[in-house]
Amino acid sequence: MDTERTVEGRTLAQRAAMHHALGDPSRLAIVDALALGEVSPSELQAVLDLPSNLLAHHVRVLDRAGIVTRTRSEGDRRRTYLGLVPGALDALGAVAARDAARVVFVCTQNSARSQLAAALWNARSGARHGDVPATSAGTRPAPAVHPGAVAAARRHHVPLEPVVPRHADDVLRAGDLVITVCDAAHEELPGDAHWSVADPARTGDDRAFDRALTDLAERITRLAPAIHPPEERSS
Repeated sequence: MDTERTVEGRTLAQRAAMHHALGDPSRLAIVDALALGEVSPSELQAVLDLPSNLLAHHVRVLDRAGIVTRTRSEGDRRRTYLGLVPGALDALGAVAARDAARVVFVCTQNSARSQLAAALWNARSGARHGDVPATSAGTRPAPAVHPGAVAAARRHHVPLEPVVPRHADDVLRAGDLVITVCDAAHEELPGDAHWSVADPARTGDDRAFDRALTDLAERITRLAPAIHPPEERSS
């Protein structure tokens, strides 16, 4: 048998390890819980009602199989987040469908990541009838959109129309799917999903903004097909 044959860059042995890791119901439940974005171990423990030592064991198995990764929070540095390795499970199915009137991307200042995410989402879905629109907000809005975000959108031909940053309290309403794209914002305002996207404003250089935009674009590509307006699903 050709054990070095690869699919999506993974050998047969690596793929077998992934399938073995996913063969346990608790580990599959962990993967399902991470499908929308990053979750802290304490949040995951509460959702799945697993003892901390058992959760740690299952996470180690998923980590060794190349399915789960850990990142340190940019907000509360004592906190870590668990997330799925990008692309690891692409061949195993999409995110479960859900209803939403709007998608609201939230970061702290509403000056970069959340504005870029809303622009990317609307650029992807705006041409199709019935798609869910997106907007953005912040937990501590800045006076204006960061020029680095505007420049990154221009470089990547994303139709970003900067709007004055707004507070989440003035934007959120019933029926919204809230996605925090900033660790600090998630720790202030837990939403329906969390994406641990590195803050490009920390360095302010073009590469940081490009990385953030690419990260957001990949996540949106995976999630957008699963989000539907309530009337579409009910019909």
